[in-house]
Amino acid sequence: MSDRPNMHPESLMMSYGYRPELSEGAIKCPVFQTSTYVFRTAEEGKAFFEVAYGLREKGADEEMGLIYSRINHPGLEILQDRLTLWDAAESAAVFESGMAAITTTFLEFLRPGDVLLHSEQLYGGTDHFIRHVLPTFNIKAIPFPASATEEELMAIVEREGAGLAYVDGAEEGFGAEGAAAHGGARTSRSPVKMIYVETPANPTNTLVDIEMCVSVAKKLGGNNKERPIVAVDNTFLGPIWQHPLKLGADLVLYSATKYLGGHSDLIAGACLGSNELITRVKTMRTFLGTMAGPWTSWLLLRSLETLKLRMEQQLLNTKKVVEFLESHPAVISICYPGYESPKSKATARDMEVYARQCLAQGAMISFEVAGGEAEAFKVLNSLKMIKLAVSLGGTESLAEHPATMTHADVPLELKSRIGVTPGLVRLSVGVEHYSDIIEDLKSALGSI
Repeated sequence: MSDRPNMHPESLMMSYGYRPELSEGAIKCPVFQTSTYVFRTAEEGKAFFEVAYGLREKGADEEMGLIYSRINHPGLEILQDRLTLWDAAESAAVFESGMAAITTTFLEFLRPGDVLLHSEQLYGGTDHFIRHVLPTFNIKAIPFPASATEEELMAIVEREGAGLAYVDGAEEGFGAEGAAAHGGARTSRSPVKMIYVETPANPTNTLVDIEMCVSVAKKLGGNNKERPIVAVDNTFLGPIWQHPLKLGADLVLYSATKYLGGHSDLIAGACLGSNELITRVKTMRTFLGTMAGPWTSWLLLRSLETLKLRMEQQLLNTKKVVEFLESHPAVISICYPGYESPKSKATARDMEVYARQCLAQGAMISFEVAGGEAEAFKVLNSLKMIKLAVSLGGTESLAEHPATMTHADVPLELKSRIGVTPGLVRLSVGVEHYSDIIEDLKSALGSI
């Protein structure tokens, strides 16, 4: 951190971590399309493997050598250095998909018998992995509403019999009263090892209070060093409009396919945090083989140069689109972070969290049309410029139907409870001229 030039991240995106003299003076990092690397000596190879396999710590002035592209390669190293800038992270690990980042992180920090405490509005792939895959490893998942308060979240943990052990007659995370309720004995509980949240929640844009989750993690840990890790999927607003690490989170994750990539032409993921935690993530990544390859790394390096420009334009466009949707009679509700209006579903609590946690509202909108699924389908089928497709964060505007597409696997009861209704449409606003986006929506909404 201390050796970074005193410049803004958008300036450092052009060159940070790259030395042209090591690549024939090329102004941009080349694609290093190779599987293996030549050692200068056997002693050098030995030293590289000792560090890569965790047999010893890297020396203070020692650089991590290149061994094999499953472990590291120049483009990946430069990309990971550059990614740390916006979130002010110590280290980053990049993967070949967002789900690879999430699942690798889960598998590193969760073990059989552990508990994962998670917000219940998640990306469909994450939700599926938590509900269908983690249980096969005897890992218990406890969901909580995205709008939960600290008291409500602690009550859920207590009700589910999770937490840590009693120590000196008081249950860590619940205090003397919690211990008294169980006879004051030293009793084993299923340990909460991770609090995982996605905020804003997908697809309703409900905000999860990150600082509240950090407070809960500290209470659950008490004076135990094994407090739960707080991990935040920051895909919707990050890394420009929200910084979870600065709010106390331990890890921040991204589907880099979205805004970080930003052109709908790559699949990637990322996990950022402290050197200690990311070293563990990278070690697991090495043996799962989930790291990003040379071409993906090169594409992401290209995309990071225009990240702020794209996200700023998308934000401006989205505010114009929201104004239009507010005025249209076929739209009965709007889900947009930090937005207050007659049609907004934001509560006073949502507005308070937004003011503390977010720098701007982003470019993701969900809105509900009158009628239900048939009417939502009419709108989607009538769009011309806006493309009917899943994913988000690209330069083009995309619309989809969460209830039957990205969240098709979510149980009906949960969909109803979190607001994924048959009439809900999710819109990712691109960089086109806002008047053309609005005209397309106006025509499509006219179909109902």
